Amino acid sequence: MEPRRRDTRSDRLSPAGSTTGRALVIEPVLRRAAAKAAASERSATARLDEAVGLARAIDLEVEHSGIVMLGALRPATYLGKGKVDEIVGLVRTYDIGIVVMDCALSPVQQRNLEQAWSAKVLDRTGLILEIFGRRARTREGALQVEHAHLTYQKSRLVRSWTHLERQRGGFGFLGGPRETQLEADRRMIEERLAKIESELARVKRTRDLHRESRRRVPYPIVALVGYTNAGKSTLFNRMTHAAVLSADMLFATLDPTLRAVDLPHGARVIISDTVGFISELPTMLIAAFRATLEEVIEADVILHVRDISHEDAEAQLADVENVLRQLGIEPHSTANGKRSLIEVWNKIDRLDARQRARLQNIAERRPAAARPIAVSALTGEGIAALNAAIEQRLSAGRVLLELNLDPADGAGVSWLHRHTEVIHKAFDDNGRIAMTVRADPERAAAVRARFAKERAAAGGPSS
Repeated sequence: MEPRRRDTRSDRLSPAGSTTGRALVIEPVLRRAAAKAAASERSATARLDEAVGLARAIDLEVEHSGIVMLGALRPATYLGKGKVDEIVGLVRTYDIGIVVMDCALSPVQQRNLEQAWSAKVLDRTGLILEIFGRRARTREGALQVEHAHLTYQKSRLVRSWTHLERQRGGFGFLGGPRETQLEADRRMIEERLAKIESELARVKRTRDLHRESRRRVPYPIVALVGYTNAGKSTLFNRMTHAAVLSADMLFATLDPTLRAVDLPHGARVIISDTVGFISELPTMLIAAFRATLEEVIEADVILHVRDISHEDAEAQLADVENVLRQLGIEPHSTANGKRSLIEVWNKIDRLDARQRARLQNIAERRPAAARPIAVSALTGEGIAALNAAIEQRLSAGRVLLELNLDPADGAGVSWLHRHTEVIHKAFDDNGRIAMTVRADPERAAAVRARFAKERAAAGGPSS
């Protein structure tokens, strides 16, 4: 096994010395797949670094890590017999209690490896589920994680307790077999899953009610998405002046957070910080967190936050876009003639002058509608340009209307605040209320119809 040493930056929330076990991290790589890998795909070294970061995120003490090259996958143990025996030596040498395999293992493969190594074996899905279980802070997050975890455990029920299959009801050999431990475990998991799904349905209804109330007060939704550790929470804190946990570690935050923010020209938006994505994100997690991720589906503008200083930035871009497509969002599509996604190139404070100039040239060669915004969430550089881009994207295709209302028409003023974006409101020289509002074309028609007597004048699509 090819060893790999990693820079031990802060990967955990717990204090130094607070560990949950001694771990060995293995990155299996098929030789033929590595030979055919495109230049934009993530390297084996980068994948191993990420797996080590995931292990440290649950306070595992990584004693050794390395890449294992494979000629073919073995149905029984995933690795060949020689590699399994080699790792037995490493497990004994480093007194390993947990072996992390950065791949998807079948239940039989996991059981066979645990028996061969006399250590707990976690595959990539199990490791990510462990992290999510530790990060969930709200009742909703805990339910979503438990649902995903039980779905995973249900697939891990293998017949390792074969002596229980000989239990029989009745006398002699006439009675049929009683319920085995395997069947009892599966039944309990299914009952718990049904209960969690019922509770999650109530969570979804509550979220739908919240969204409906936000639609009545038409605040646009701006959702932050991106690869884990891309700096979403730091950017969220910078834009909203909040204090959401942000740390240099994978999946530092899990539960979604929403804050109302006033943009420079007065428009109020709701910014939503969502869970970070990762390559090969378990589909059961996407399903469990769908109620949370619907904030992204409903968003008027999506900010795709990228760690542009990362060596695998392009591979991370592809991973995030794949998850968005699983949610039914096409990253490069346009709706009503406008593009909803804005790329945010974060962490430019880590780049030198030459790297910045190269990125600027790349950005300027893109069409204006797809041009990224370079920022540093840590220092605040580029935030003003990002706010301007959000305002421009939200106003694209909307109609600007100038209205002159009777001061006694409080109901009309209230209706405009509920159904349009009020840009300006003041009393004119005649004592009437002069209002400038902005609305979607469909809503603009309703405004004109309601305030026809006030001679609403359309100013055309706003810029």
